[in-house]
Amino acid sequence: MTKLLKPAQPDIKRPTRAEAEEAVRTLLRYAGDNPDRDGLHETPKRVVKAFDEHYRGYSEDPEAILKKTFEETAGYDEMIVLRGIRFESHCEHHLEPIIGRAWVAYIPNGRVVGISKLARVVQAFAKRLQIQEKMTAQIANIIQEVLQPQGVGVVIKAEHMCMTTRGVMKPGTDLVTSRMLGIFRDSAITRQEFLSMIVD
Repeated sequence: MTKLLKPAQPDIKRPTRAEAEEAVRTLLRYAGDNPDRDGLHETPKRVVKAFDEHYRGYSEDPEAILKKTFEETAGYDEMIVLRGIRFESHCEHHLEPIIGRAWVAYIPNGRVVGISKLARVVQAFAKRLQIQEKMTAQIANIIQEVLQPQGVGVVIKAEHMCMTTRGVMKPGTDLVTSRMLGIFRDSAITRQEFLSMIVD
């Protein structure tokens, strides 16, 4: 059985799987179709299973992901950049997909973290209901808090289906957000070095 996700807020009572499936059946009827017909009969189960996958970030702890670090770095204190981390998220306003890439950089202060952990942190926050601005800040803030590096830089570029497939209908438009902390905020040279590594 798929592991149940933790609620975003601990005081929220999660509905049962059966209640979630019934909610999907209601939405299918609202759309104008019959949830009991052959093509839709299993759809509520599939949608709830997809929710478990789309929003599994609620059961992941970004702080714990970053806890294991390495101190044997031979004094390495230059910029570390993980580029073009692809992610899929969903906007909290319309539940529409957000598809994009993240660039994450930090300058260590005696400790480094495995590069896969940076990608996992991006994924942990992406697999929640999000707005891009908040997600950008969350990634940078947790890296700064746990690793305590000299600074952190995060840039995200993403396409939001809530404005490309509905609403204003502007496909091909992407949103760019950034968060600079520590030396990335204080030093224009460091910030520019990082930004020069960001390519489409």
